[in-house]
Amino acid sequence: PKHSNSPTIIVMVGLPARGKTYIAKKLSRYLNWIGVNTKVFNVGQYRRETVKFKSHDFFRPDNKEAMKIRKQCAMEALKDVCKWLKGSGMVAVYDATNTTRSRRNDILDFAEEHCFRVFFIESICDDPLVVEQNVTEVKVNGPDYKDSDPDAAMEDFKLRIAHYTETYETVDPTIDDDLSYIKIIDVGRRFMVNRVADHMQSRIVYYLMNIHVQPRSIYLCRHGESEMNIKGRIGGDSSLSENGQQFSFKLGDFIKQQDIKGLTVWTSELKRTGQTAIHIDAPCEKWMALNEISAGVCESMTYAEIQLNFPEEFALRDQDKYHYRYPMGESYYDLVTRLEPVIMELERSENVLVICHQAVMRCILAYYLDETSERLPYLQCPLHTVMKLTPVAYGCKVESFPLGITAVDTHRPKPEDVSPSREPDKALETTPDYP
Repeated sequence: PKHSNSPTIIVMVGLPARGKTYIAKKLSRYLNWIGVNTKVFNVGQYRRETVKFKSHDFFRPDNKEAMKIRKQCAMEALKDVCKWLKGSGMVAVYDATNTTRSRRNDILDFAEEHCFRVFFIESICDDPLVVEQNVTEVKVNGPDYKDSDPDAAMEDFKLRIAHYTETYETVDPTIDDDLSYIKIIDVGRRFMVNRVADHMQSRIVYYLMNIHVQPRSIYLCRHGESEMNIKGRIGGDSSLSENGQQFSFKLGDFIKQQDIKGLTVWTSELKRTGQTAIHIDAPCEKWMALNEISAGVCESMTYAEIQLNFPEEFALRDQDKYHYRYPMGESYYDLVTRLEPVIMELERSENVLVICHQAVMRCILAYYLDETSERLPYLQCPLHTVMKLTPVAYGCKVESFPLGITAVDTHRPKPEDVSPSREPDKALETTPDYP
């Protein structure tokens, strides 16, 4: 029997060049970020490892030898899905065309045998401009057509799509009424949702209905250097230092030079982010969710004071910085939960500049760069540097712009000795030097 917390196979459905892999990777990144152990299994990759690609003929429905190989690759991927979900995995994304009802029934039988839940995501797109763009950007430049003539690759790929179209059976609202699925039509212009069976599937639907693929950039930076930064104190609600004020001027000039269409600025509710945004000519919104991580009883202390007053807490945080929660404060895990609505709005928005704080910026960066929870609390986010994130086909392009204003370094790498009995100098060996 399926339990309410049974592992889930997300099954992608759709013709080639409909954005299935884009959706699969993006969804996997989101689920991993919120703490759901997820992995994508791309059947095309299994095929490439099994046979050397020749041409569109391999995908003809009447090519019996090729059909046999393709089915074998699909089953190999399913075996690995099973290993993953019976180990540490919670969700597997099965990324293939899965365009026939018989193929989808094979997956349903497999899932039934192993007590896995199944949720189908079908991407339907009849807009020729979108399909053409996908074919050009992703497929023709992809691994199947490496070192091929672009025009010949385009022609071959279009024939491949035609072969799939011959046998394509869409997920049907009448025939497949008992299945759990979402249809994404014309890149999110319309959706059809059927039988959402559990909390996981509702989270998936919620996410998919918020993403869009319009070109845009997200600019991220921390507030300018603050008075507390200079003193090496964490948290608090202090004003900008002189250098921080210079950065706010420079940031205004930088944003003006970038000439960003329809820009919106988001800040936290803390003084230092509002002061940083003051010279930017754009609408500004304050978000409580963007406030810095709460250090609880350690708020406004230096690292040396935390070590002196709470040596065991200091060591516990070094042992597992992502999950550690300050007494009466927050953990990075808590912060990710708090930031989920921000991520959803970023996905829905166009060009945005987010002026925030070190821990908050790390969490947002980790989402876009698909970083693990182990690496997230140690991502480098220097003061007075703007990062420009531009979502691309299967990931995110990052550009870094240091604006040339001096600032203290607030980055503290993980020390080697994390035991509660360590000497104070060992605990503080990676603490930045402050003036």
